[in-house]
Amino acid sequence: MTRTKARELAVRLIYAQGASDGDAAEILDGFFDEEHFASLSGEDELFASAPNEAQMEYIRRLVAACAEHRDELDNIIARYSTGWRPERISRTAAAVLRCALAEIVYLKDEDVTPAVAINEAVELAKAYEEPETVSFINGVLGGYMRGEGER
Repeated sequence: MTRTKARELAVRLIYAQGASDGDAAEILDGFFDEEHFASLSGEDELFASAPNEAQMEYIRRLVAACAEHRDELDNIIARYSTGWRPERISRTAAAVLRCALAEIVYLKDEDVTPAVAINEAVELAKAYEEPETVSFINGVLGGYMRGEGER
């Protein structure tokens, strides 16, 4: 599994955690239960291979950062959501934004540069969202980098 696929799994977990307001650790454990994960492999190519230990650690850190700093991440999103009311932002877009911002702000010791995090978020959004929302995601992340990310 590639880092890109691991990131997509993290976004799906962040989405699930946001949709249920469940505990991030419980959602992770349930999702990566060997039997559950294997059952998903027939439904979605993303689940064709399980993440290795390094990828699992990355996913855990990313999901934990999103859960722990959700309010701060949502405040950043709101601050840079020019022209978009919060209720207009889909749960998927919010999950993609939280994931990218968590990588940029809280996982600085990873080998992911802000430019890579933004590019990966935009590419991931293209698979799930309309072009207008993809542009919105790019704008929020770019606005953050211009406003706060370069400090």
